[in-house]
Parts: sequence; structure tokens; C-alpha cells
Amino acid sequence: MDDARIAVETGVDGVDVVIGTSSFLREHSHGKDMTYIKNTAIEVIEFVKSKGIEIRFSSEDSFRSDLVDLLSLYQAVDKVGVNRVGIADTVGCASPRQVYDLVRTLRGVVSCDIETHFHNDTGCAIANAYCALEAGATHIDTSVLGIGERNGITTLGGLMARMITADRDYVKSKYKLEMIKDIEELVAEAVAVNIPFNNPITGFCAFTHKAGIHAKAILANPSTYEIIDPSDFGIGRYIHFASRLTGWNAIKSRGQQLKIEMTDAQYKEVTAAIKRLADIRPIAIDDADSVIHAYHRNVMMGKKNPGNEVELPNMTDKEKKLLAEKQQEETAVPEKRRLEETVDEELEVEQPVKKARTNGITA
Repeated sequence: MDDARIAVETGVDGVDVVIGTSSFLREHSHGKDMTYIKNTAIEVIEFVKSKGIEIRFSSEDSFRSDLVDLLSLYQAVDKVGVNRVGIADTVGCASPRQVYDLVRTLRGVVSCDIETHFHNDTGCAIANAYCALEAGATHIDTSVLGIGERNGITTLGGLMARMITADRDYVKSKYKLEMIKDIEELVAEAVAVNIPFNNPITGFCAFTHKAGIHAKAILANPSTYEIIDPSDFGIGRYIHFASRLTGWNAIKSRGQQLKIEMTDAQYKEVTAAIKRLADIRPIAIDDADSVIHAYHRNVMMGKKNPGNEVELPNMTDKEKKLLAEKQQEETAVPEKRRLEETVDEELEVEQPVKKARTNGITA
């Protein structure tokens, strides 16, 4: 109560009251029983409300608390006019199904707003937050990049990603989604951390496509491999074409960006050249571009094997040797296939002849 009085005297607009309700916290943290917790909560809420100030009451470690105790406590504070009650998955142990069940049950017990707070120790923070909304929660605690104790809490960007797939128009009308990237970069710099490569929305790989089959489909229709439109967040997609996994559609798209016109067969051949080189050493975008340009020059000069005459800048003797070996291997493959086809054809002819002779008929 003393803390509540001091808070009110500072001129705050709202007061947040939190106390552990699980047996773990009651025994090892504050040492209070449920009767004391309920009576004290009511006393504080009535005092703060008498001053015309908003008040929120939340249990801590809610999902390891006794359900009967929990609902009885929330019902009591709701009756005395608390503005909002909170559920906290303090140790990140809850599953989406548990969250939905508890919030749904609580929604039938209280008439006030319901706030939720989810830690990410088991990787369920975003899923739990979304399930809480589906069950009737009105508020979700989030932080930029999910920064918080241990593994942190529900990420703001991650929750937006989950929500926009459910109701794009509503989310776009309510939030300035294009600001997420700027906010995350600001916070990341301030606390000296890197934005994870697989972070929802803003991670380096979030809208990057590398495999050939993916790149082809994305170039035809982005919805094939993207459930979220990056432009909604002011971000562009990236087709990663400088790799051994690239496909000729991605190379063709890049070639057209470079204002280079070639046939599909030629784009397939230069793609094979890029994949060979990427097998030898990692290549950058500039490297891939130089190969495309070099191949195109070879075509325009009328060279017989334009794909076999392109190299990366500053290749070592060892790399050149490896390249030559790969070119020989690839050249040998069609010859081997033709030889196998010839043998198969001869066998097909030979088999009827043997059968005919076995039946005593001259072929």
C-alpha cells in the first residue's frame, strides 16, 4: 500500500500491481498466501480508483498457479473495478492450447480488459500471443526485437507478421508498419546487438530467395513462396542469384536488369557457368554480373563455347584447375548419356533376335 501511495503522489496516469501467485513464488519469493494477496490487491485497487487513476492487476507465473485460486483472485479484483487484469507466462512454459483455454475461461469470469505477457523460453511467445487474442485478450505485451529477461518476450515485429496474415486491411489501417524496420535498427544499435538473420520481417533472409525453383515461382507470382508482402512494411524482396543453388530464371531476371538480351538456352548456359564457379569459391553479386557480361561478350563474338571461357577475377591456379576439371566432367556427362542410350538401343534389338532363335525361327 505504501508503494501505491507514493506512485499516486507522483502524478502518474496509471498504476500496475503485480504479484506472484504460483506455489514457487509464494514460497520462495514473497512468502504470502492467497488470502493475503487477494485482500491486499483489493485494498490497493480501491485506493487507486478513489484517486481517479487507472489500475491494472496481474498475477505472475500464472500458468503454474492453481486455476481455482487464480480465477477467484481475478473475479475479486474485477468486482472492485480494476481496469485490466493480466496473465503472465513468466517462465515461458505455456503452450498455445493452454493459453487459449485460460484466456477463454477468464473471459467468462471478468468484464474488464485482459492483458497478456509471454516469455519466449520455449519459442512460443508469438503463437501464445496470437492465441490469446483469439480467445478474447485485449492487450499483448511486446518489445522491440523481443528484448527482455532471458529469451525475451513477444516481439513487436513478429506479432505484426502473424496478425497481418489474418487481417491485412485491419493491421495496415491501425499500425504504421513501415516504421518497424527503423525502430528495430534503432534499438539494435542502442543495445549493441545484431538483428537476427531470420527475424520476422526485418531479418536479412526474411524475403530472400535462393533456390532456383523458389526464384522462378517468386518471379512469376510472389504469393507462391511469400505469405507476407514485404512492401506492406516498406521492404523489398531479394532474389539471391549469386550462388550454386541459383536457377536460370533468376539469372535471366538479373540479365534483363543489366539490359542484356539473350535466348533462354543462353541464359541456361551462363547459369551453368555461374554454378560451376560458385562451387569453386563463394561469389558475390559483382562476380555473377561479370560472368553474365563476359558470357554475353563471348556470344556476340561468336565463340563456340562461350560458357567455358568465363572466369572470376583474380582466380588462383588451383581454382582454374578445379574449374577446368568441372568443365570436363560436365562435358563428359552428355557423351556418357549418349553412349548409354546407344547400348540400350542395341540391347533392345538384340533381345528379340535371341528370343527368335530360341524358338527355332531364323531372324
